Amino acid sequence: MNMIIRTETRLLAPIIAAMTLTLLTAIAGAAEQPSLSAALPSVKILATGGTIAGTAPSPTETKEYKAGVLDVNRLIGSVPGLDRVARISGEQIVNIGSQNMTSEIMLRLANRVNEVLRGGETDGVVVTHGTDTMEETAYFLNLVVKSDKPVVVAGSMRPATAISADGPLNLFNAVSLASNKTARGKGVLVALNDRIHGARDVTKTNTTNVDTFMSPDFGCLGYVLDGRVSFYRTTTRRHTTGTEFTIEGLAKMPPVEVIYGHADGSKELVEAAVRGRTEGIVYAGAGDGSIFELTKEALRDAAKKGIVVVRSARVGSGIVTRISEDEKDRFVTSDTLNPQKARILLMMALTKTRDIREIQRIFAEY
Repeated sequence: MNMIIRTETRLLAPIIAAMTLTLLTAIAGAAEQPSLSAALPSVKILATGGTIAGTAPSPTETKEYKAGVLDVNRLIGSVPGLDRVARISGEQIVNIGSQNMTSEIMLRLANRVNEVLRGGETDGVVVTHGTDTMEETAYFLNLVVKSDKPVVVAGSMRPATAISADGPLNLFNAVSLASNKTARGKGVLVALNDRIHGARDVTKTNTTNVDTFMSPDFGCLGYVLDGRVSFYRTTTRRHTTGTEFTIEGLAKMPPVEVIYGHADGSKELVEAAVRGRTEGIVYAGAGDGSIFELTKEALRDAAKKGIVVVRSARVGSGIVTRISEDEKDRFVTSDTLNPQKARILLMMALTKTRDIREIQRIFAEY
């Protein structure tokens, strides 16, 4: 019996030695190779709060909740599989409901996006944001970010505590999009509910539904399905590195008000805006940007005082037709921009010029 054991040991010894050598070689080789995570793209998540970071007292409550409760690390930790898509780092810019977004916060956010992307170590940025003013922040970034690397804005319609929370998948898809090379050079993107939208055209269309973000005139740019990115079209308007705008050294934005058009219009709101020292007024007119006659008189007076008046429309889609009367009244028309985005573009235009013809050119190109 002892002889049999000694014989088997002699026979197995070379095999064990060979296996040991193979294992040690593999370990040494792995140490010399970069880790899998190091080969992944690097994505920075800049968090601003919103419903995606919101909590409610009950998992069945989707409407009564407090926005901007969870911090960026909690958001990242709530999404399984992110570490297989990109090397993630997070930073909290603010933690608010986006109805409280200000131009000062937008400036701070945009400066940080530019700083992060200028450093060269980051391949893409995701901004988490409340949906109420998401389209405004996204369009602002679209005008002032100076990089062709992907910048993706994402959020959710239901709080993080809801049993049907849409935030985790939206964030997963946004990181997948920001990691994807095909997203470069396409301007700032908005990713919600599996769709990719361009920042210029997207708008919130439903008060509560998860399928709320649409691009009414031209449609979405593509889809992100389970992290797989597909583009079908691109925007033709100037954006990011192709714009004439800069925020370097800009401490605050010129004040611009939006006045909503309706039957029985008056002069009072326009006159109040003028007294408030606004530098621009966007009028959300009925139909093709039509203006109630009394209100038009006040807007003409405002234009004579040097306040830039932009005629937009409240209807949600379509181009505002430029007519000969606009030239006489010194009114600018907004093209297809809705009132809230026309306000963003007018603020940026006012950082460069007060010339009406130049501002009209800007609206035609952006």
